[in-house]
Amino acid sequence: MIYETIACAINDGVAVVTLNRPDVMNALNSQMRAELTHAVRESGKTARVVVLTGAGRAFCSGQDLGAGANPADIDLERTLKDEYMPMLEAITTCPVPTIAAVNGPAAGAGANLALATDVVIGAESAYFLQAFTRIGLIPDAGGTYVLPRQMGLAKSMGVALFADKIFAREASAMGMIWEFVADEKFSSHWQARAAHLAEGPTLTYGFIKTAIRSSFANSEAEQLNLEARLQGDCGRTRDFKEGVTAFLDKRRPKFEGR
Repeated sequence: MIYETIACAINDGVAVVTLNRPDVMNALNSQMRAELTHAVRESGKTARVVVLTGAGRAFCSGQDLGAGANPADIDLERTLKDEYMPMLEAITTCPVPTIAAVNGPAAGAGANLALATDVVIGAESAYFLQAFTRIGLIPDAGGTYVLPRQMGLAKSMGVALFADKIFAREASAMGMIWEFVADEKFSSHWQARAAHLAEGPTLTYGFIKTAIRSSFANSEAEQLNLEARLQGDCGRTRDFKEGVTAFLDKRRPKFEGR
């Protein structure tokens, strides 16, 4: 696929997928959703970590409201099922770690696009906005699923109902995101984080994602059995053997991701 609304580059195991419609703050239209879905799926086959970020001053302003005609003619249910669900599924089921490097405003579906990744790193000046009630909608693009799981009922209800801007520092304190970083250190920081994951035990990271994401639906016994099975799989990897050998040799392991 030739990308027109995003850019995608893979270097040293790190795939950087950049939302690239800066003139509209990287608002999501049908083409961008399709290209994002494709880029994440394909990058997950070859890269060892996938990073989503935005071009210009914003991460993503959400649904491109200027791309439609009369609001009454927009089929929101179809759009969510046919376009957003595949995009979000590509992110959550990606076999390698995913990072959202949120460089600026992340609003509406753009906020929940970021929150769908495994790790969210926000520039200090960036903010997250569940803007939906401002136009008479509920949080979508996975918002009603991920927010209560990350923030709890009280906080998630507040950010959804009041539609306040939550700056990265507060979002980190609330548990909405992993961390915030001073603007001047943001680019070098997320790049270092991505490089760290790209040098790690990739298959193990995939098993961690499976285990943690499955835990919400499992009983304790089911989760313990899943842990045992996945740990058995980890124990048969070359990276486990390398990790133990490096530990005994008192050196840094050289993981292959296998």
